[in-house]
Amino acid sequence: MLKAYDAGNSDSTIDYLRYLLTQSPNQRLLIFWDGAMYHRSKQVRGFLDEINQGLPTNQWQIYCVRFAPNCPEQNPIEDIWLQAKTWVRRFCALIPKFSHLKWMFEWFIRHTTFDFPTLGMYGVFSKIK
Repeated sequence: MLKAYDAGNSDSTIDYLRYLLTQSPNQRLLIFWDGAMYHRSKQVRGFLDEINQGLPTNQWQIYCVRFAPNCPEQNPIEDIWLQAKTWVRRFCALIPKFSHLKWMFEWFIRHTTFDFPTLGMYGVFSKIK
């Protein structure tokens, strides 16, 4: 699920996690993400503590798993960015405004079903209880 922000920071991360919760009411969330400093910030950790309410790990509303550092082959988002950037590069010479190019990038992300080997590393998510 794509949601654009002006910057990658703790506030944006918390807002995005709240957004995911509204998109999946009554569902527990498993988030895979990289080691960005704002993913590990005191503010984000405090938000996760608040959401997970001191429950045992297996009952957390949001459970976050960090990819190994400096290991882009673990991170499927790298494949998504590459495909989206490749798609946009095909048209960039024809697009006069950056805002239009940005719109095309977001359109591609929203309307593409991604399927590539990296995703297979993480098993079948529908079996998570």
